[in-house]
Amino acid sequence: MKFRIAAIFLLWSLALLRPAGVALSAAEWAPVGEGIEYQQFTLPGPNQAYVARMDRSREDLIVDSLLAQGSLYAGTEAVSGMARRYDGSVVPWAGSWDTLGRVSVAINGIFYDPETGIPETGMIQSGWYIKRFDDLGGGSGFAWKSDGSAFVGGCAYHESDQQLVQFIDRGRNMKIVGINVEQSHDGVVVYTPQFDPNTHTSDGGVEVSVEMLRPAGISPGSRMAIGYIRGIRDGWGSTPIQFDHVVLSARGEAGKRLLESAGIGERVGLTQQITHFETDCQTYANWDWSNTFASIGGSFNFLKESEILSFDDNLGAVQRHPRTVVCFNDDFIYFVVVDGRQPGYSIGMTTDELGRFCLDTLGAEWGINQDGGGSSTMWVNGRVVNRPSDGQERLVANGLAMVALEPLDRSTVFHPGDPILTIAPAAVRLGPGDHYAVLATVPQDASGVILPHINGLNGVFAKGVFWWRVAFEGTQGWVSQDDIFDGSGWVGSLKSVHDKLLRIWDDG
Repeated sequence: MKFRIAAIFLLWSLALLRPAGVALSAAEWAPVGEGIEYQQFTLPGPNQAYVARMDRSREDLIVDSLLAQGSLYAGTEAVSGMARRYDGSVVPWAGSWDTLGRVSVAINGIFYDPETGIPETGMIQSGWYIKRFDDLGGGSGFAWKSDGSAFVGGCAYHESDQQLVQFIDRGRNMKIVGINVEQSHDGVVVYTPQFDPNTHTSDGGVEVSVEMLRPAGISPGSRMAIGYIRGIRDGWGSTPIQFDHVVLSARGEAGKRLLESAGIGERVGLTQQITHFETDCQTYANWDWSNTFASIGGSFNFLKESEILSFDDNLGAVQRHPRTVVCFNDDFIYFVVVDGRQPGYSIGMTTDELGRFCLDTLGAEWGINQDGGGSSTMWVNGRVVNRPSDGQERLVANGLAMVALEPLDRSTVFHPGDPILTIAPAAVRLGPGDHYAVLATVPQDASGVILPHINGLNGVFAKGVFWWRVAFEGTQGWVSQDDIFDGSGWVGSLKSVHDKLLRIWDDG
């Protein structure tokens, strides 16, 4: 009897040593994939917190941003839809298109304009700088770099003489005056593949298509992103944007200068730089944005270097709401979603309570709040695990994902220069995957030729299919291997099986 009482007392004492409110132990993390784990915490309040963590020591795991509909101007989308759109696609990790991305966990992102679906503040996706952060606008957001480092950005500023298009072979340069915004008379606007399938510009301007060796991101000075000019359109307007291209666009005197500076096949370098200050927009910050791979905006930076920051004068911070959070330390990136507005189940948290949870329970040192309320959603391995306060997923503008990288698989059925025919009407897309827009549809028995690809993706397996870059009369783009054959009667994947069987036979 004495032993039983002593054992009960010991267990009670150990429970008191547990961080306040934690209902589950670290041993109860469930694997989502290698290096990614998930756990649901039941906390006083009551509150339900859903947490995924990613091991930062693994080189095959990354964080990337998600974009609704794959386009800045196409409207909103559920987190589950964004995750599925990204999953199985080619990812240009570390500056080259040589990995396939598998989404394990996804959460919603930052606030957005409810009328247009355009996310607030800036955004970087897969190394592409697709929407500028506001100059001297206070905080920027969570950022994940190509070397695996992470930081919470402060005040961003774009010095005009550090945003340049350099026409390397002609020794000329022009200023970049905007990214994915309206065409300008004052300089070059850069349109990236995330803008839309085409530039939507009117006649009268000049547009130059550039095939990039790596995404056009934050690449200052000598680290500029290099590409080759593939097309020049004078006065045509609305240029298609291939998945690994940018379109340089200008009107008026700037358009004339762009036309004078560009030549087919010539090299172009894009230099972009962010000068980084603390949120006071005066104190210089040490974080370097160069080669940032993914970033979206955030609201309250509630945890900084293990110190909880209070926002007593902001109702959005001191009231309990559903929350979506990114927090991290040197070992893990954490995605956190807290349900709210559901009495008896989960009432939500203030930013102070978020800070305490991330610091004391998770051991995080940094934390930033994302869009909350009905937008708060966590998707894990194919399903939404929390209970959004709207009763269902809300359509949002962007998000973040924990992504596992896999080596690319390639087909050797065709080779550059091979003639092909379509076996049925075939969709010609802007990139290798059915998540890219259809550029054109060619009829059955249309003849084409396999084109070389500067980034080596011909025959790449993406979104469950092998893809080839093909030129038809008047159209160039990406076609599924299952839609073409070489004229011998063997179709796409069947030809691949046929060739493998012949090799086995030849090998005895």
